[in-house]
Amino acid sequence: MTLLKPLAAVALAIALAGTAQAAMPVQPSIKLTTLDGKPYDLATQRGKWVIVNYWATWCVPCIKEMPDISRFVTAHKDKVSAIGIAYDDSDKADIQAFLAKHPVSYPVAQVTLDKPLKDFDEPRGLPTTWLIAPDGKVAKRFVGTVNDASLSEAIGLGK
Repeated sequence: MTLLKPLAAVALAIALAGTAQAAMPVQPSIKLTTLDGKPYDLATQRGKWVIVNYWATWCVPCIKEMPDISRFVTAHKDKVSAIGIAYDDSDKADIQAFLAKHPVSYPVAQVTLDKPLKDFDEPRGLPTTWLIAPDGKVAKRFVGTVNDASLSEAIGLGK
């Protein structure tokens, strides 16, 4: 019985630690400057599905999915847009050099680990992708890679 009390305390502490982060708003906002110096405001994308993709230069699965997201956005540009979030403490120039080798068809902004986006939960792993519906509300969160099939299914696009 004496062993159960410490185990219960540890279990409670673990459970509470997982809830310490504030809940993400139903309709999150993003206002930041992209790596090419342009302003980005998620609210201006209303009416389209928006892929918010967190990645890092060192993340192999992230690198694998970037061309898939790029192709998906290009193929559905009337219905879908994307913003890449380089969740990386690297120098801006290093991220830009990385993107020169791994170009994408959508804007990319850098968010450092010490200044995460206030309306988005910090990723528990990379890549992490949020799908924002045309009304601005979070439709789905993916942890791990996304591709044409998973995005099409989440959005309801037929092949």
